[in-house]
Amino acid sequence: MSEKIYSKRREKLLNSIDGIAIIGSATHKIRSNDTEYVFRQNSNFYYLTGFEEDNSILMLINRDGVKKSVMFVQKKEPKLELWSGKRVGVKELKKRVHVDKIYENEKFEKILKKFLSHTKKIYLDLHVETPITTRVKNVVNESVHNSKFAYPQCYEDVHHLVNKMRLIKDKHEIELIKQAIKITKTAHENAMKNSLHVEYEYELQSLIEHTFTCSGAASDAYTTIVASGDNANTLHYIKNSDRLKDGRLILIDAGCEYKMYASDITRTFPRDGKFSSSQREIYELVLSVQKRVIEKIRPNILRSELQKFTQLELAKGLVELGVLKGSYKKIVKNGVINRYYPHGIGHWMGIDVHDTNPYFDENAKEIELQKGMVLTVEPGLYLPLNETKIPKKFRGIGIRIEDDILITSNGCKNLSSKIVKEADDIEEFYRNNKKKSVKYAH
Repeated sequence: MSEKIYSKRREKLLNSIDGIAIIGSATHKIRSNDTEYVFRQNSNFYYLTGFEEDNSILMLINRDGVKKSVMFVQKKEPKLELWSGKRVGVKELKKRVHVDKIYENEKFEKILKKFLSHTKKIYLDLHVETPITTRVKNVVNESVHNSKFAYPQCYEDVHHLVNKMRLIKDKHEIELIKQAIKITKTAHENAMKNSLHVEYEYELQSLIEHTFTCSGAASDAYTTIVASGDNANTLHYIKNSDRLKDGRLILIDAGCEYKMYASDITRTFPRDGKFSSSQREIYELVLSVQKRVIEKIRPNILRSELQKFTQLELAKGLVELGVLKGSYKKIVKNGVINRYYPHGIGHWMGIDVHDTNPYFDENAKEIELQKGMVLTVEPGLYLPLNETKIPKKFRGIGIRIEDDILITSNGCKNLSSKIVKEADDIEEFYRNNKKKSVKYAH
């Protein structure tokens, strides 16, 4: 994306603070001994800078009518770069990022001290203690001890301010999400095409993640779920170690991350390409509810309304199928439906697959859906094999269907609508793709 986009975001945040806001990059995480996980930039830092190096800091100052933006980056050191790769450095970053000043990381404490006097508020990510918050607090404590403050200090949450901004996606973000979904579509189709040609869940996981990488995605946006049979009734099943068997459904929850933006798609299909009658009944109930939920989505509606509608409709469908008995309204009211549909209808999605954007405002009032928001819609039904309270023919069936939805000015758009999900279309897809094949999306 253009630097102008990041510059406008910084300006918006700058105008919403009264003091100093400090956002640090991510740090490398130890995997084992002296090995590290693959580095992934802090989402809020990336949102405001587009910069992907570690040991970097963004400082925004709005104080006494003066506004400044400052960045700190790791200095160029040939010996270190030999091991971990080239660094951009101060000189080159000045050409890339339009801020007032850029310094080497080592000068952070010295520069911060210059701005602390007469500063009332310091904005930090208060959700988690990070190396940068520790560095800031050490400087503040030292300055307070030395009586260098003209005004008392307090910490405010910058995390919440940035995440409010991230609620509404611009056209550039939407295009990146669309590309992530395009790649994910190919990955899901490759898995469906090859489910009869592999023996284990992990082979499908490998195929999906191989498709992501070979199609230009940086990685998976979250750990891929390939859950066959009763494994689908464990919501976050990631062992992916069981043998695939004909007659069982396979639930795949997988999405890639493309240029820092996520997709999140779930499809459920029969391993051998043919739904049994009981599988189809539950599948078409979940799909019908999902489509009706999507039809309801528009600006000013609440997620809680969609959740309540989903619970009622799933409960009603289960009663009609004879899975449950009694009043479907009481099944919801008494919480029985939570046994079979225990999660929410969806979540925000963007730079993070579960974007940490707020669901409630400062007055604890639920935020209405608005144009530019992106959320998932993922109803599901989970009927465990050991659930003796339901008819035997339905036991062991777990189904979730998930799409990524963009709120428009007068409704919504299903960004992942081209990923096959009608029961008849899935069976036809199998008939037309019997031979083992793999494709990639670019």
